[in-house]
Amino acid sequence: MDRFFTLIATHVSRAVGQPFAFVAAMGIICVWGVTGPVFGYSDTWQLVINTGTTIITFLMVFVIQNSQNRDAAAMQAKLDELIRTQQDARNAFIGIEHLTEVQIEKIRAALESEGEAQEEARLERHESVDRFLKRL
Repeated sequence: MDRFFTLIATHVSRAVGQPFAFVAAMGIICVWGVTGPVFGYSDTWQLVINTGTTIITFLMVFVIQNSQNRDAAAMQAKLDELIRTQQDARNAFIGIEHLTEVQIEKIRAALESEGEAQEEARLERHESVDRFLKRL
């Protein structure tokens, strides 16, 4: 079931992310709008577009969430691998995406304050980068 859903979600995500999907959706809306006078702008005429868009939106939430979850997990795995292979990296950061938001915020704040202690070196690096860019 999981592989089947992943396969479907991947194909649907790719398809609806294409310009053709946007043009097709605009075409459907235009056809619906043009048929308004034919149906006298009836409640049924309005219900057709409302029901259609609600169903599509409901289903797309699951497809998009699946794609984002897979992308985020793949990105975390790649970052963990980079951390793991770097000699000076702190391996304790591997897997911190599983911590609570409060815990992650504390880590981020600690890293920022640690970085402030190195501000002068950072400014010197920025100045050298600026000088380099001016030469280009």
